[in-house]
Amino acid sequence: MNPFRGIGLKLASVTCFVVMAALIKAASDEVPAGEAVFFRSFFALPIIFIWLVQRGEFLAGLRVQSPMGHVWRGMIGASAMFLNFFALGLLPLPEATVIGYAAPLLLVVFAAMFAGEDVRLFRFSAVFAGLVGVVIVMMPRITVLHGVPDPKEQLGAMVALGGACLAAIVQLHVRNMVKTETTTSIVFWFSMSCTVAALVTIPFSPWVMPSALACTLLILSGLVGGVAQVFLTSCYRYADASLLAPFDYASMLLALIIGYVFFDEIPTPAMIVGAVIVISAGVAIILRERALGLNAARRKKSDAL
Repeated sequence: MNPFRGIGLKLASVTCFVVMAALIKAASDEVPAGEAVFFRSFFALPIIFIWLVQRGEFLAGLRVQSPMGHVWRGMIGASAMFLNFFALGLLPLPEATVIGYAAPLLLVVFAAMFAGEDVRLFRFSAVFAGLVGVVIVMMPRITVLHGVPDPKEQLGAMVALGGACLAAIVQLHVRNMVKTETTTSIVFWFSMSCTVAALVTIPFSPWVMPSALACTLLILSGLVGGVAQVFLTSCYRYADASLLAPFDYASMLLALIIGYVFFDEIPTPAMIVGAVIVISAGVAIILRERALGLNAARRKKSDAL
């Protein structure tokens, strides 16, 4: 274990994912979300191929125990990606990022509902507070409390929340997949399935021939997304997930900077207040789970003695 290296890789992955989102957003005026999903997935494959070969896990990346598990993961994951990319074209980057933070909160809810996990008062209260924060961020976009909302931003807020819901379902599904599937196979077949799934959108949202600039942005989004996935997968080799999880929220600072510098997006008071609440709730849950995990490990060690 090398915690500092794990943290460095985690921060690198977070940075790459935010840059990828910014590249998608920059091209969103020109290409539909389904086409963006194709570029993001297809051009991530060379990076993943190189990574698997370098680690000597190419065959392991192809081997699966539950083909339908990968199909479902790909279908739901591609749908979540589609909604997230669609939202990026309608909302400021920081707001889309904050609403996306609803995914780990909703994961707790779905795990209790569908997997029978025990959710105690502390975690339930933190999840409730976090979801209130998400609502605060969305309020100016979906209600008339701050004036008549822009229909596009109204749609964007709802679409972003839908993407967060699907992302939470994907995470719950992956929890079960890792019992039989390798991490490398999950990473590889996800990109493959998303590439294929993106083609299904052509009849419903006809693709366009992007300009040279938009094409470059989309290709870069795939390459950067592939690098981000490699960094994300690799970081867990050096540090525990509970230690690395809080660093996901570094994406908020990066989204604020990129949104302001490249898209002239100024965060609203509601967005800032909501983001603080959501991030605080998320970190509280992570720290609580880490403490419970450490206590359980100590009890297990004591029993062994």
